[in-house]
Amino acid sequence: MVSTSSRSVRARIVATVGFLFAAVTTTVLPPAATADTPLCAWRFMSNENVLNVAFPDSNATYWVLPYALGPGDSIELSGTYPAARYFSLNTYGTNFDTVDTLRDNQIVPDPGSGNPFTDASARALPDAQRQWHATLVTGPADHARNEIQALPASQGTPVGFLIIRVYVPDDAASPSGGVPLPEATMRIGGTSVPRQPCAQPFDPNSYTGPVAQIAKAGFDQVIAGAASGAFPGGTPEAVFVNPASSSGLFPNGDNKYLGTALSYQPGRIVVVRGKAPDFPDTRAGVPATDPDQQVRYWSMCQNDLVSPYPVVACAADFQTALDASGYYTYAVAAPADLTAVDDPTVTVVPWGDTTVPKKVLFLRYMLPTPEFYPQSIQASQATGTDPATVMGPYYPRAVYCAADTFVIGGWDACVDETAG
Repeated sequence: MVSTSSRSVRARIVATVGFLFAAVTTTVLPPAATADTPLCAWRFMSNENVLNVAFPDSNATYWVLPYALGPGDSIELSGTYPAARYFSLNTYGTNFDTVDTLRDNQIVPDPGSGNPFTDASARALPDAQRQWHATLVTGPADHARNEIQALPASQGTPVGFLIIRVYVPDDAASPSGGVPLPEATMRIGGTSVPRQPCAQPFDPNSYTGPVAQIAKAGFDQVIAGAASGAFPGGTPEAVFVNPASSSGLFPNGDNKYLGTALSYQPGRIVVVRGKAPDFPDTRAGVPATDPDQQVRYWSMCQNDLVSPYPVVACAADFQTALDASGYYTYAVAAPADLTAVDDPTVTVVPWGDTTVPKKVLFLRYMLPTPEFYPQSIQASQATGTDPATVMGPYYPRAVYCAADTFVIGGWDACVDETAG
């Protein structure tokens, strides 16, 4: 049974998606035709608190710009490199699958500016010297020219979505990484319409009507189908596997995922053990360009496996305790089953709503280095090989364990590290 709070979240998501489709129409109208509609960019923000949908990471924030572009139309973006672990521009079609990705270290800076994601010394530059421009185009895109493909070639409608992601801003209080969101200029049918970032995100509860109802059915069909396709029936619980697909879930082109389905039983927890890859701890002053990293970012996230597929909680790399050998241990537990953990090398991940029938735990790897790639999730998916074989000690081994067993004997009373 889905909780009342889950239904409420879903209703807000559905209303917002309805407005996403309705808002697209304003991109093709001249300013005079939209006098009652503020022409601003990034009208929708998504994170663990707002528009929590399609398994987001709680250490990232996502801003959405819907558009409709005809042949020869474009969108020009002007922004400042954020102070953050990572940022990227991703485009999506109406099936919510990735069209193109242009990430931070691919974006060539403006003349006289520096890119802190390719040159660590540029982190100290003022905002005026950390500028970039990029363009969404309807045809093939040249990343060397900071172009992004806006629409899939096979899509019959001109509608798409641009999402900017910012992961782990240096200042946790500034989701955008201490800089304004990019300005956008819509070049539609020979008319230029500038769009400043919106003063505040749109309130989905203020949008109702027939378009929202139509969008509800479309949203449920696409997202629910994508989620069920990711973990089809018969997928074993408490065993991390490569999802069958992440299409339709607004996937980030720079991430790959392992996941395992979970179900709740009173007095039972999940224990996960694996080796942690090295990462650049940008909150501690390490640059994203640090040569000693193995991945740019990784995290373990607990999610509800019911629409709208929200994240419950994440433990990112910098939030995860490690033992002396560089291994993490997670205890996924409800407060009623595990009230305290004495072991400082164990990280507790909340179970969340125990009335939700199924959960999914995701391990996320972002941008493995060439040296680490052979042991990464990315390598497992590229070759279609069992991730436990490819990843070796980095593979997350999960087991159900009685909470009492864990409290008395610790993680090693639950996890057999010699298995597999």
